[in-house]
Amino acid sequence: MDGAGAPFETGGAGGPAADRPTVSVTLFRFATRWRRHWAWWQMLNSRWKLRRLPGATFMRQCGTGSREGFYPWPNFGVYGVLAAWPSLAHAREQVEGSRVYRRYREHAAEHVTLYLHATRARGAWGGSLPFEVCAPAEAEGPVAVLTRASIRPRALRAFWGRTPGIRAEIPLDPRAGGLAFRMGLGELPWLNQITFTLWTDREALQRFAWAPESAHGQAIAAARAGDWFSEYLFARFTVAGVHGDWSDADLSRLRQTA
Repeated sequence: MDGAGAPFETGGAGGPAADRPTVSVTLFRFATRWRRHWAWWQMLNSRWKLRRLPGATFMRQCGTGSREGFYPWPNFGVYGVLAAWPSLAHAREQVEGSRVYRRYREHAAEHVTLYLHATRARGAWGGSLPFEVCAPAEAEGPVAVLTRASIRPRALRAFWGRTPGIRAEIPLDPRAGGLAFRMGLGELPWLNQITFTLWTDREALQRFAWAPESAHGQAIAAARAGDWFSEYLFARFTVAGVHGDWSDADLSRLRQTA
């Protein structure tokens, strides 16, 4: 399915947002066994095609977790591509126009790309910080958060032992509690984990992520105290655009608030 869902941009195509460094998060869902097999092979076959796209300053292919996305067993039906680009216009040109992305869409049952501008970023991914802060902190409206952690082998049991409590606090209905979208991704199963969430406002994010009494807040404290991660990255974004659609996400609310 190509071109599903109407794209939108904030700030206008010719406004300052179009010139800002942009991160794209693209997800593809594959419905049949044959297409899932094709997608699995693309983790190897398309790697260099993606990394050689003009202007790409960062590129990673990711698998996803099963159930609500934050479960250690992989979901072989959903894959993601995370990239950084010099501008929103350049990101859209490559994601929506390049052959390698188009081939993914042709095989997928559904797809969505979120275009993001970083408002905060700290830490490292592969030894460097790939996301350039280019937008003012969001005062209101949707907030996207991406975290990535390399888990020390000695901390695997402690890390994954915390996830049931965190999953229990994630609303089953993504339209509830201010959570518009959620996905757990990974480069290497169990060891390199990425979380991506999209919230209708900053207050909803803060209630879930940093409340001291929450399972997530307690897990953050335990990870810091126990030095669970050999590398960690945190980034927060405003949403600059959406292309496509996703059955598990409330993108209609996102479009209304953007």
